[in-house]
Amino acid sequence: MPAVQMKKKLSSDELLKAADKLSASELEKFVSQVITLQARRRAPCLPQAESELLLKINQGIPAGLQKRYNQLIAKRRAESLSPYEYKELLRLTDEVEKLEARRIAHLSELASIRRISLRQLMDDLDIHGPGYE
Repeated sequence: MPAVQMKKKLSSDELLKAADKLSASELEKFVSQVITLQARRRAPCLPQAESELLLKINQGIPAGLQKRYNQLIAKRRAESLSPYEYKELLRLTDEVEKLEARRIAHLSELASIRRISLRQLMDDLDIHGPGYE
């Protein structure tokens, strides 16, 4: 990779002329790096603790669990649950409620960090409570 010796500040025109001397692959890499730099400067930066909490909040219920839970709810509505399926639905309901309780705990912690109410945080994040059936 060609190196540029800098003894003075370069203007954007001078940087562009230097970039013009790069090979196609080097130019592509350089442009990618410049775009990344620009994105970092533009993007709002969240503190690490908030970022980690938001990741946990947005995890949601695992797809397989959600799918089976929905199937059993539909069978319950249709009044076609077997005794085995009823026990499975109760177990899955407990599991879903535990996951939702953890999510609320993470939301509460984030609200505390931001010094706002849980309701305000949920409104800010456009999060709605679960619809119980």
